[in-house]
Amino acid sequence: MRALGQHLLLDLWGVGSLLDDAEALRLHLEAAARAGGATVVESRFHRFTPQGVSGVVILAESHLALHTWPENDFAAVDVFTCGDPELTRAVADEVVARLSPLVHQVRRFERGSPLAVKRERPETPKRPVTLKKPVTAENH
Repeated sequence: MRALGQHLLLDLWGVGSLLDDAEALRLHLEAAARAGGATVVESRFHRFTPQGVSGVVILAESHLALHTWPENDFAAVDVFTCGDPELTRAVADEVVARLSPLVHQVRRFERGSPLAVKRERPETPKRPVTLKKPVTAENH
């Protein structure tokens, strides 16, 4: 059995003024998702003052998330999809193509890998665990 999802972390350097334009970034990420074969459900983007954008594109297959630092000409993008790992790669490739960074780095993680889970149940404690002092609003 393979992992439940693929998560690609993109570091994009040298994107330029686009990094401060929430609407343009929304359009680019939605287009990248569709061109890569994903299904866009909805999006939410926010421009910060004095600069920077955070946004998320909810996909039927999971999500794209973005945060920008225009003052450093840098964007971090997460591409997370479940199912076919080729979909994740295709969407990430489209993001890179549409944002056109001068330099980019991609790191890949498998999410929900069955190999990472110990198949045995942990041993049940022999006796119940009790608190020495009850937790109340005053001592919490």
